[in-house]
Order: sequence, then structure tokens, then C-alpha cells
Amino acid sequence: MGTLYVVGIGPGGYADMSIKAIDAIKNSELIVGYTAYIKLLKESLSGEAWINEKEFYDTGMTGETKRCQYAIDEAAKGKTVAVICTGDAGVYGMASPVLELLDDEDVRVEVIPGITAACSGAAILGAPLSNDFCVISLSDRLTPQDVIVKRLKGAASADFPIVLYNPASKGRPDALKKAVAVLKECGVPETTVCGIAHSIGREGESVTVTDLGRLCDNEVTMSDTVFIGNSLSYIKSGHIVTPRGYRIEG
Repeated sequence: MGTLYVVGIGPGGYADMSIKAIDAIKNSELIVGYTAYIKLLKESLSGEAWINEKEFYDTGMTGETKRCQYAIDEAAKGKTVAVICTGDAGVYGMASPVLELLDDEDVRVEVIPGITAACSGAAILGAPLSNDFCVISLSDRLTPQDVIVKRLKGAASADFPIVLYNPASKGRPDALKKAVAVLKECGVPETTVCGIAHSIGREGESVTVTDLGRLCDNEVTMSDTVFIGNSLSYIKSGHIVTPRGYRIEG
């Protein structure tokens, strides 16, 4: 029986990977992933001699199904294979397509979690997600635009802090602007605290703290994650804080 690991590598740096994730990659004969993520992994693990002994298979954007099927086919031959993705394997990651494609193959699948951008971005911004929150991707490549709008409206009506993944791309330069317009139409005040986590865990990591009224004045890319607070969120000492609900004395 072959083994197929689906591994979330978090932001991609060695320090942000779990020991379990590194062990799975180390124990795998074949490592499969998106071209840019394979490059990132090689750079992050360049100090580990064993990484050079691995077999790699990568595809570009939109090649997710092809590489997941290849990983399953190779694992079915008895190999130990790791499919990698940034963030968490189960949050906009590769766990779902792998399990959907898996049929009657004699393959043991293990999903290994990683740090998703909502968590790693929140950490460098302060504590914007300390109570219930909502994560929404603005990419309409797999989700219809009307569904994205419906989810934004639902999150706004429930006063969730919102994390926006994929806030812009070359084909969707106005995605964030459209999302902000929906939130404003739902009555979210322009004074609502917002933050942008840039290049989390990578070179050029930085944060921007602003408000909903000025959020779209900032240029965003696919490397950014946007945080929109709720009615209780505020800024303290440069950090975004959404109260957990504890009584804080003094």
C-alpha cells in the first residue's frame, strides 16, 4: 500500500512548518506541487541534504487536478508521496481535490495541517480574530461572483470579523473594491478597523493598519491577506484587537 500525504506548509518558510509536515516531506520519495511552491520548498529546506534526493513533479496554475491525480497514481504503485500546498491543506488547499479524485486505489491518505493565512496574518496584526470570524475568498475562478457577494452580505449582517483571501489578481484588479462596496451597502461603517498582511512569512513581510473607508487606497496582490474588523474591533499600540469577551481590569 502506498502512502499519500497532503501537506500544508504554512507561509512556506522552514520555521513556520510543523515537525509533522517536515517529517512527511522527508519520508516521501516524490513531492508534488504547484511550480512556485515547489521552488519555495526547495529554498526553505536548502539546508537539508535529503531534499536534493527527492523526485519532484510540478504543474502551473490551473494544473491542480492533473498533479493530484498524478500523486494518487504514483502512490497506488506503492510510493510514498507528498502533495504540498501553502497555508493549510484543508483551507483552500489540496486535501479536497485529492480525496475527491481518490477511487478504489490502495492508498493510505493522511492530511497534515499547516498555518493558514488567517492565522499567520492575524498574528502579525495583533488579535483581529479573537472571537467568531469568517474567511471568504474573492477569487471567482471556482466560486461564482454572486455566491461571493451573498457570503459577504451574510458575514456583514452577522458582524463577523472578515478575512479576505485572494483580494486581487491581474484578471481581478477591482475585486477588493467591489467587496468593500458590498460591505458598505450592508451598513458596515467606513470607520471599521482594517488591516492588510503583506507577504506573510516571506521577504518583505509587513502590515498596514487602516479603516474600511481608506482600505482601497492601498494596493493589494495575491500575496496579501485583508482583515476587516467587526463593530468591536479597535486599534491599541498599533495592533488590531477584537475583544474575546473577558473582563479586563485596570
